[in-house]
Amino acid sequence: MANFKNLEMAAALSQNPHIEIKKSLFGTKALYAPSQSKLEVNTLEYAPNEGERMERLLAQPLDKIAAELQAKGKPAATPVGQYRLEAAVSQDRQFAAVQLFRFVDFGYKPASQLICCEGPEAETLTKLL
Repeated sequence: MANFKNLEMAAALSQNPHIEIKKSLFGTKALYAPSQSKLEVNTLEYAPNEGERMERLLAQPLDKIAAELQAKGKPAATPVGQYRLEAAVSQDRQFAAVQLFRFVDFGYKPASQLICCEGPEAETLTKLL
């Protein structure tokens, strides 16, 4: 499991009004403010063909993402890949945020916008993981 402060999307996600960042001696903790539920963060890597599929998926509306996942399943992750999906999901599953990055020129560059969802829509995003 990844650490929140090491995510590429951490700065953008911390600007969300529903996310509360708490720093302590033991590290940084991110909470979904309405329910005070801790955010669990994760990263998945993808080979180029699966990463491009994920990029196309994330460019679609949530209902189309759900339909394609139902029909074709989720993209297959790999231990080391050119694409990296960063995800933050609240423990109560009421908030989810994802962003895809591509490794280019010795660094990760955004391949999608930061997508944040709450409530039932968050469940659709968690199906990508």
